[in-house]
Order: sequence, then C-alpha cells, then structure tokens
Amino acid sequence: MSRFWSDINRVISPYIPGEQPKNEKYIKLNTNENPYPPSPQVVKAIEKVLNDSLRLYPDPTCEDLRLAIAEYYDLKKEQVHVGNGSDELLAFSFLAFFNPNGLPILMPDITYSFYKVYTSLFKINCEKIPLEDDFSIRPELFYKKNGGVVIANPNAPTGMFLPLEDITGILEHNPDQVVIVDEAYIDFGGISAVKLIGDYPNLLVIKTLSKSRSLAGLRVGYALGQKELIEGIDRIKNSINSYTLDRLALAGANAAIKDDAYFQEVRRRIIMTRERVSNTMGEIGFKVLPSKANFIFVTHPLIPAGELFQKLRENGVLVRYFKEPRIDNFLRVSIGSDQEMDSFISILKSILHQML
Repeated sequence: MSRFWSDINRVISPYIPGEQPKNEKYIKLNTNENPYPPSPQVVKAIEKVLNDSLRLYPDPTCEDLRLAIAEYYDLKKEQVHVGNGSDELLAFSFLAFFNPNGLPILMPDITYSFYKVYTSLFKINCEKIPLEDDFSIRPELFYKKNGGVVIANPNAPTGMFLPLEDITGILEHNPDQVVIVDEAYIDFGGISAVKLIGDYPNLLVIKTLSKSRSLAGLRVGYALGQKELIEGIDRIKNSINSYTLDRLALAGANAAIKDDAYFQEVRRRIIMTRERVSNTMGEIGFKVLPSKANFIFVTHPLIPAGELFQKLRENGVLVRYFKEPRIDNFLRVSIGSDQEMDSFISILKSILHQML
C-alpha cells in the first residue's frame, strides 16, 4: 500500500477479471467470451476507416451508432447512450442516479461483483437482497424504500433469468427510483426489458456487444431508457471523457448491429451447445442451474468445486471459481465451440474417474 494513495484507494477492493493466459495451451471457458468470430461485416467496416481519419477525434455524440441501435430496438436516438463497454456505462449510471451516503440501493446478494466495487468507490450505501435457496430472485423483497435498484438479468454468475412480469413489479413499486437492468447476457434466451421503456421512465437497460456480438475486444456497450435518463448519463460522461469510443469501435459496432442474420445464427449455435452440455453434465452427476446466458453454473455433490477447478486447470481447461459464501461449491463454465465443449466434457469425465 503506497503512502501516496488517496483514502478511497486504500479501502476499495477492485474487481478481479478472469484470467487471460498469454498462450494457447488452455481451453478458455472462464470469461464468457464468444467462441465465434465477429461478423465479417465488422472487419470490413474497421478496415474501411483505417486511414488518415485516425488523426481526428471521433464523433463525441456517436450519432451514427446511436441511430443504428435506436432503429434496431424501435427507439429514438435520444433514448440511446453508447460507451466503452457496459462496465463504463454502469459506472456512469451509478454516478448519475444513486446518491452517495443516501438511502441504500438494492441488489441481489449473489450478482455481478462489479456492482459492489462501484458502491465502495462512489460511497453509495447498498443492501444485498438474499436470493432464494434455489438462487432465484424474489421480486417482492425489492418492494421497499431504497435509493435505487440494480439487477443483472440473466443474473451473474448463476445464469438464471427473471421473468419480465417480475421486472415490471419492481419498476411499479419503485416509481421514484431508477431501476437498472443489466442485460449483458439477455441474447442467449431471455426476454429483454427494452419493450418496457416506453411505460417506465425509471427503467434503464444496459447492454453490451462483448458477448452475443463477439466484440469483447472492441469494448462497446450501450444504455437504453427514456430521454431524461440518457441525458443524465451524458452529463456524467462529458464530465469525465467526451470521447469514450474511438473511430474503429464506432465503425465495427455499427456493422455488428446491422448484421442481424449473423447475430441470430451465432446466438442459436451457442444456445444449442449450452443445452446439450447442460444435459450431458446432468447425466454425469452435476447439478446445473437453469441458464439463459452463454455460461452454466454447476456443482458436483461429491467433489469440492475448488479441487475440481484446480484439476481442470492442470488438464488445460480454465473455468471460473468464485470463493464466496453460498457459491463456493460452484463453477461457472463459459460455452465454447462444440469442439471445445466436447474436449471439456472428455477431460471432465477423466477427472471424475480419477477422483471418485
């Protein structure tokens, strides 16, 4: 700990991302990346802007991309904000809508761990609402006085989906507070809350191109909501960094949004692989939570998750292990290509044979 650090820097616990190995020796199923390449149209669009224009700042309003996203979701461009990945948009939103040292915001006790980091960084009080024993969210527990609500749907790291009628209930019982629905994984089987935006001025939906559009390396996210909320995010963004997306990201993201046929095919393949692998893992003794994400959350009744995590790593497979209360006997497994998942299952069966 440096004597030069600020008081905030001394007490925060930063988010720890999944391991990114610098070689090819692992089957990498630990960071929920898409196993398939981005649309060929993305590559073409990026190549087209690889020219002298890179000496110029990008459009700070990101108007073309916002228009493309608005058209895709049948919204107006004033209802769209784009940024450098959904994590940045979440940070901006916490600053824009949740008061420091005010009423606590509500979030599930098991959810995306970056939310807790932001509450600490921005001095926002929070109350963690316990999930049920089956890891489902009980919406009535969010019907109380609060400073805002944030929910990942599907939830992370469980992959479980909260039906839209439950999201509606939370919105209706919190009319004076912003409800953030983080839909990083919604494209893998869930139903988006975007259709509710017109009826609920307190709803902010945050999405990303990292997962279903195969653009984790480009860093593009977007927020959807009524104009008042988007203006609030704009104020924070322009108080920190007016140019959050570069010219290459803007071009690539625009092309990805417009190539819907490619997107639909990739998500279909991942969903089919997820269902097949979930069934297979159930057959070999694992409990698999019902997932609408591009990952599954699994546990074995006889082998501790920490031991299984290490064995998989020794055998060239990376998965994610969260050593935290209630989920310290689960592993999160990203859905890779069919070939990767077949190799994973084969290695897993071999480990089970050795350990049981």
